[in-house]
Amino acid sequence: MRFQLLGPLSVTDGRDLVMLPPSKPTALLAALLIRPGSIVSADRLRDIVWGEEHPTTAKTALQSCVLRLRRLFAKYGIEHQAVVAVAGGYRIDADAETLDLLHFRRLVEQAAASGNDSELYTLRSALALWQGGLLSNVPSDLLHRDEVPRLTEERLRVLERVCDIELEDGRCREALVDLWEVTRVYPAHERFAEQLIEALYRTGRQTEALAEYRRIKGHLRERLGVDPRAELQGLEMAILRGEDLGRVEVARRRAALAGHATERTAAPGVQDPQGSPASAGRDALAAPHPLPLPLPPIPSVPGFTGREHEVHSLVSQLTTERPGGDSERAPFAVLSGAPGIGKTALALHVAHLVSRHFPDGCLLVPLTRPDGSPRPAEEAADELRRALPAGPGTGRGRGRSLLVLDDVVHPDQVRPLLTAYACGAAIVTSRMGLAALVATHGGTVHRLGALDPEQSQALLTAVLGRERIAAEPTAALPLATACGHHPLALRIAAARLLTRPRLRLADYADWLRHDPVGRLSLADDPRMSVPQRLDEALKRLPPVLAEAHLRLAASPHDPLTTSGAAGLLGLPEDTAEQVIERLLDAGLLEEGQPGAFWTHDLLRAHARRAAGSSVDHAPALLRPPRHGEFPQLDGTRPAALR
Repeated sequence: MRFQLLGPLSVTDGRDLVMLPPSKPTALLAALLIRPGSIVSADRLRDIVWGEEHPTTAKTALQSCVLRLRRLFAKYGIEHQAVVAVAGGYRIDADAETLDLLHFRRLVEQAAASGNDSELYTLRSALALWQGGLLSNVPSDLLHRDEVPRLTEERLRVLERVCDIELEDGRCREALVDLWEVTRVYPAHERFAEQLIEALYRTGRQTEALAEYRRIKGHLRERLGVDPRAELQGLEMAILRGEDLGRVEVARRRAALAGHATERTAAPGVQDPQGSPASAGRDALAAPHPLPLPLPPIPSVPGFTGREHEVHSLVSQLTTERPGGDSERAPFAVLSGAPGIGKTALALHVAHLVSRHFPDGCLLVPLTRPDGSPRPAEEAADELRRALPAGPGTGRGRGRSLLVLDDVVHPDQVRPLLTAYACGAAIVTSRMGLAALVATHGGTVHRLGALDPEQSQALLTAVLGRERIAAEPTAALPLATACGHHPLALRIAAARLLTRPRLRLADYADWLRHDPVGRLSLADDPRMSVPQRLDEALKRLPPVLAEAHLRLAASPHDPLTTSGAAGLLGLPEDTAEQVIERLLDAGLLEEGQPGAFWTHDLLRAHARRAAGSSVDHAPALLRPPRHGEFPQLDGTRPAALR
């Protein structure tokens, strides 16, 4: 038997994997495994399990937790992995064969003693041990505060070394796969940003390399008030000079980076002979009104499939010449739908297809912060002014740019941007229908639903490859069905299968069916998680509306009617109709025949999971509604219930 700590805490015998439930014994086990072979004091364990202000009964309760843990070990036949009571605390012994954390560290040590090719392979094997959200099923604020960052740093050091080896060996394209992802998860990590910029430049993508430098520079100045470190500044100057950063030059350039950075600040006016790229780059940087660098590239969507009708409609709308010329309002489209349904992917795919029609470039503008809160329109407008400083009618082209305004929460975030950049075009993505925006500014609305079975299988084939699908021709459809034909779920499932080439699709589909929501997440990117995406969607709603959604989605009624919703919520039909309208607009309900509504299978599973495991929602969901429990959505009680 083996403990898996580098992800959700679980126990496996190589065939079956048992995910431990969130509980105090699980937190106790995690605390001991993080320090294998070391004594963890009883005081520290009580802090980890109950928090730093633990109850007076925690001493006795800790002993009870240890007993429950020993019974759990006996259940799974691992009594030899005993929790040992010692003076002042407890200890659990483990080695590289029984604990993945120690296996990871052993592989890292072995890699350091080998040559580059062997080192790269061994480090990749070590990184493959990280599966799922780190300690995601361990309910301990102290562990997540103190230990998860420390363990994550171990992984990042290994990933940094992997990318260094690939860059040194000229495998820049392979390095880009990891670097695009990690720089988005850790936007202030300068070493990863430096590696990404170098890889882009060495693959002939100078424009993207400079745009990435601008991104990290802007992030550091805005969040921390500091400039990039000397190595990054020197790398930017090397790119502006057009220096050769090939394999032979990498070591030399790194040794000279500090000198480049000093030269840039000490002699900004020095002109290179024959008008070299360096002089042009320095003049542009020193000019009082600099010309903007090229816009950062719109991210591509690898393996995009399906949505043929929407793609054709959007491309036609955005590229058709307007009869009134520039005086007529430019086109814009709204893509709406449930969380993770593929709105942003469709917008980016279409932006790539039509990019040649927009000589001033395409720009992705997130309208929501990483914590889910909406960005003010003024903040987004400032970002646009920096990226498109000339703006329409002020000299930079004809203002023909395409804006992808992503994850809009309210029409007021968008109206000022559409007015200020009226000569461009825009694709707006939102979970809301944004009917008020369409009413005032025109445009079209495309509401996205789940993929059809053929599109789902095509997406799995595009990501996994035809050989993997052909090996189990009857397994792709059950797997897609287990994912609810939901684009985010399908991509998460496919990514997990890519990292486990020996795992059969049929076995994975069976495993997913037991917890289709909880098992659809990836450890190395918190955004790639179906439960987190759905939790975030609920947090955006007023609490009463979120409660209504959970109550309706967890019910067996399918399809749902207004009268049925009124009965489930204990509301008059006119108030229940308002609730349904709000949930429809939020993308949490779909409408079939007039008056008949349904909830996507993953949303239903998420609601049932909340009812079974969340202390916040379980009491309300598991009891009948009390008379007048649901207030009006504006916070007042319905008139019929006053």
